[in-house]
Amino acid sequence: MANVHPNIQAVRKSMLAANVQACIIPSTDSHISEYTPARWKTREWVSGFTGSAGTVVVTHTQAGLWTDSRYFLQAEAQLKGSGIDLFKTGLPGTPEMQEWLTSVLSPGDCIGIESAAFAASEALSLIDFFTKNGLPVDTDFAPYDSIWANRPAIPLHPAFILPEHFSGKPAKEKIREVLSAMAQNGTGLTILASLDMIAWLFNIRGNDVDYNPVCVSYAIVSEKETVLFIRTEKLTQEIKEYFDTNGIVLAEYEKITHYIRQIPAGTKILLSPSKINYRLYSAIPETCSITEVSVHPVEALKSIKNEIEIAGIRKAMQKDGVALVKFLIWLEKSLAGKEKITETDVSAKLRELRSQQEFYVGESFETIAGYGPHGAIVHYAATAESDAEILPEGMLLVDSGAQYFDGTTDITRTISTGAVTEEMKHDYTLVLKGHIALASAVFPSGAVGMQLDVLARQFLWKNGLNFLHGTGHGVGHFLNVHEGPQSIRMNHNPNPLQPGMLTSNEPGLYRAGQYGIRIENLILTVPAQTTEYGDFYAFETLTLCPMDTKLIDKDLLSAEEKEWLNNYHRKVYEQLSPFLSEDEQKWLTEK
Repeated sequence: MANVHPNIQAVRKSMLAANVQACIIPSTDSHISEYTPARWKTREWVSGFTGSAGTVVVTHTQAGLWTDSRYFLQAEAQLKGSGIDLFKTGLPGTPEMQEWLTSVLSPGDCIGIESAAFAASEALSLIDFFTKNGLPVDTDFAPYDSIWANRPAIPLHPAFILPEHFSGKPAKEKIREVLSAMAQNGTGLTILASLDMIAWLFNIRGNDVDYNPVCVSYAIVSEKETVLFIRTEKLTQEIKEYFDTNGIVLAEYEKITHYIRQIPAGTKILLSPSKINYRLYSAIPETCSITEVSVHPVEALKSIKNEIEIAGIRKAMQKDGVALVKFLIWLEKSLAGKEKITETDVSAKLRELRSQQEFYVGESFETIAGYGPHGAIVHYAATAESDAEILPEGMLLVDSGAQYFDGTTDITRTISTGAVTEEMKHDYTLVLKGHIALASAVFPSGAVGMQLDVLARQFLWKNGLNFLHGTGHGVGHFLNVHEGPQSIRMNHNPNPLQPGMLTSNEPGLYRAGQYGIRIENLILTVPAQTTEYGDFYAFETLTLCPMDTKLIDKDLLSAEEKEWLNNYHRKVYEQLSPFLSEDEQKWLTEK
């Protein structure tokens, strides 16, 4: 234990002072975000592990990190010598975090959690489990302000309004729709903590979180008033006037808990417990009644894009496609000219070419550029130490995306950089067949993602192959690249795919230590037909970028699959060629 991370030692001193025998430190912030501002990267500060997903548990004598397969290699390297054991979630023999704690603690030992860092649903589940096992929970264990020297402040980046020619609706109209949905549930007030939900509802954007154009804030929507809790120094006079016009009252960010405690007795409150932190949940007066929903009306409304948002997304895809074609040409010429190109060069070039497009704001997530064996690491991010040179052989997996004022993009292409093996072509074609099968799906109203997921996996399964990540996630409109409520994956999600939803289509295959393959486009759910059996929907592929035909074993494709690919490439050329030079058009024609 001589090499225990110094920040763990500081946590243990606080635990002794508070009579806490264990504490749980998650990856989330007070807004239950996927990506968090520096202030709330407490788990990273404690452990040194920088992955986006994982939970640290500290006792007086032991410490562990639970994370999934995306981060096993990274966690092993970053935890070395820290005194923290790695628990590989999902592997046989790995205990669940709760089970491990019950095995190392004694009855009566107290477990500390920071109530603001846990979703109410998760906190309630943990409290129930531990108290049944004789382990009380202190939900106010949050010593980090005092022990974290130079802890980053709550971000104060300027906010801005997303004009209605991008958003499609004024904030007041969206608020009316939310109140109407609440009324159908017999409720008159709701509390919002999720930053993308607030950003969508109030047509506000910002730069408080990497990759997600959101502002740190809370909100209350009620029949009486709509209040946005935000640091007012972030707001210009123009923003304040917009809010005033749309009937939005402003209050300081820190006032949210006090406001909740003052909610009048008898108020019927609508909540999604997975989208609000436990501190706010606990502040609700017992004299109020709570109606819990798995999908909040704001999340449901946000997921179905309006006509102006969809038109903007189409333009964003067109711009993104132009940048990607220019990137592919650059990569091909650079490799042919025997220039040294590395994984970080790939990321930088994509960023440069996208930044030249109209309404570009930034990346929608950190680019994954994995060459050879690195392509098999699903959430790989090149570092100075790992930055591999792209050689004129094998495959390069590039998963990237951008934020534009008119839309969010997310695309993956697997690219041959030279000679490839027959196994690579066979694997790539199986993934492509699954991608085409899902893109071509027609399904009845009410169908959920799990019912369609098999379409993308069937050809892999027939060959004893599989991939462990989801096949599709929702995508926001100039918002988070990952959003709900829909998904396409093996585990059940009861939320159906509806017209207007934007979802990814990204089957893959990964051979550890060799290579990875993923093909990703974004697909829009659209009406297909109405028959005596009801309404049927289909997918329209919106992403515009050629696929690498050098990697395709044409003998494995059916006539219908070849027709789909030819039609897709024809669409790509027709929509991108007007924005390309004559030489670029010629290159795209050949591809």
